[in-house]
Amino acid sequence: MAAPRRGLLLILSSPSGAGKSTLARRLMDWDPTMRFSVSATTRKPRPGEVDGQHYFFRTREEFESMVAAGEMLEHAEVFGNFYGSPRGPVEQAMREGRDTLFDIDWQGGQQIRNSALGRDVVSVFVLPPSIGELERRLRGRAQDSDEVIAGRMAKSQAEISHWAEYDYVIVNEDIDRAFTQLVTILEAERMRRDRQPGLAEFVRGLNREFDAR
Repeated sequence: MAAPRRGLLLILSSPSGAGKSTLARRLMDWDPTMRFSVSATTRKPRPGEVDGQHYFFRTREEFESMVAAGEMLEHAEVFGNFYGSPRGPVEQAMREGRDTLFDIDWQGGQQIRNSALGRDVVSVFVLPPSIGELERRLRGRAQDSDEVIAGRMAKSQAEISHWAEYDYVIVNEDIDRAFTQLVTILEAERMRRDRQPGLAEFVRGLNREFDAR
């Protein structure tokens, strides 16, 4: 029987429009046992949002207490509200041998890599095939104004400058090929010897079988 595996933390980052969210959704469909990291936030719930499903909604005081107690893997203030990744559910998933997927920016990824769980992080940065294609994809969404798109494009250069901080880089020229590459990375990382804590005992059992022959 195969030895149990410790869950890992898969960080997926990219500039807006490079395909990160699409890859994250496909990965969750491919492996329903994977846990998607639900962020905590101090902003008010929007209509239809459910606490614990879309976000963990917390008061500012509750959020700050969680940060002070070391209960956040990463956090940041965005437009006057705090957002962060609670540590407890991630550790629980790890003990169960389940992986946690983080769809976050380079700053959040950096905080998690520098946390107590950093050795269990696998980080992947997704790049567009060209800047022209990145802008085409943003405009193809037909969701944002020219002003918003210009802002996203301006931010993209700063985000892309952090590509070398990641374990793996995928150039998303074709979404199917990019997804295959992402799955290959995940499957290989799951098989690392140091992520299988019961492996030594399993091999000792094989040796006992040899001795009993």
